[in-house]
Amino acid sequence: MSRANLLALAFLLLLFGLWEAACQIFTIPIFILPPPSIIVMTAVFQAPLILPHAFITGMEIICGIGLALAVALPLAMGMFAWPWLEKALSPFLVASQAIPVFALAPLLVVWLGYGMAGKILMAAIIIFFPITVSLLEGFKGCDREYRVLFRLMGAGFWQTMRYLYWPWALPHFFAGLRVGVTVATIGAVIGEWVGAQKGLGYLMIQANARLKVDLVFAVILWLSLMGLLLWFGVGWLEKKSIHWKNDQQFSQ
Repeated sequence: MSRANLLALAFLLLLFGLWEAACQIFTIPIFILPPPSIIVMTAVFQAPLILPHAFITGMEIICGIGLALAVALPLAMGMFAWPWLEKALSPFLVASQAIPVFALAPLLVVWLGYGMAGKILMAAIIIFFPITVSLLEGFKGCDREYRVLFRLMGAGFWQTMRYLYWPWALPHFFAGLRVGVTVATIGAVIGEWVGAQKGLGYLMIQANARLKVDLVFAVILWLSLMGLLLWFGVGWLEKKSIHWKNDQQFSQ
């Protein structure tokens, strides 16, 4: 384990230790603020209850990521290929992120019902923007000399996209994807808060109504673990896809 990881782990343990001590010293009721030990125990022992809901939320997130990629990739390439398209769509892209997600969630429930479709769309709306912007900036940041070289070699735009622009933009793409997957849980859970019959957001609402705050925190812990799993999963894909970057760093 690297030094940075050890420092992060030490800080986390310190934070949890102070939290645990404060709950014991000030005798804070569990229904107000449970100590970390109770939260971890609840997350473990209530796993049979949490897991089915976590599976539903996880499917919504994965499908939301897939839908966001299906929109963001051709959109970014299209805006790069035709600059007029970027000028036309940029205000709408920004507006899509300026609208509070809580304002959209009730509408999606009305339009798409209480099933998974609205939650998938909510997650995709949040995810696609950082992916689109990062990928577009990656295309624009390609070295001009390489562009000229490909043009002199007679390569068309889409050949250049395949062999130059896309490999060049991959680090930017994965940076945007990392941001997207970490906030993907927000869209899915907010959609479940507004209207759902299953999922971690639904479970949180039900637990909160019964003052089972330890279960609410346990669900938050599961959501955090899911976010970390997605983050490291994207990191693993990045290392496999951008092997030349890793080789270059090793040689340096």
